[in-house]
Amino acid sequence: MDKIGVVDTMFARYDMGAEAVDELTRCPGHGERFEIVRRTVPGFKDLAVAAKRMIEVDGCRIVVALGMPGKAPIDKTCAHEASTGIMMAQLMTTTPILEVFVHEDEEDDPADLVPVCKDRSRKHARNAYWMLYEPEELTRRAGRGVRQGYADAGPIPQRA
Repeated sequence: MDKIGVVDTMFARYDMGAEAVDELTRCPGHGERFEIVRRTVPGFKDLAVAAKRMIEVDGCRIVVALGMPGKAPIDKTCAHEASTGIMMAQLMTTTPILEVFVHEDEEDDPADLVPVCKDRSRKHARNAYWMLYEPEELTRRAGRGVRQGYADAGPIPQRA
C-alpha cells in the first residue's frame, strides 16, 4: 500500500495537518490503495528533515508539509530558509514535498486566516493525491490561475 505523508507544526496557529488528513481520507482508495502517515514537528524549519525521514524511513511517495510563518521580518527569513530546506529534501530524495505555508501577514485579522488555512491545506492535499493517482487532473487545470486560499486568478486574457 502506498503512503502519503502529512507533516505539520505545533507553532502554527491552526491545525492545517488535520485539514490535509481529512481531505485525503475523502479521496478514492484511502485505506485500500494508500494510507496516511502524519507527523508533527515544533516549527517550520523542522519540516524538511521530517519530510525526508517520512520518505526514506516511512516509505512515503509524496509529502504535504504545512507551516505558518509569523509576521516579523525574522519569520520571513526563517520561512525562506525552511523553504530552501524543503527544496533540498525534494532533490535529495527525488520525491515531491508540497510546501503549504500560510503567512500570518496574509490577513490583518488572524480570524480571517482560518478559511485560508482550510482551503490551502485541503487543496494541496488533493494535489498530492492527484500527483500520484490522477495527474491528468492537474494538467486539466494548467494555465487557469488556480489559487489556494483565495479566489482563482483565472487565465490571462488573450488579445485578438
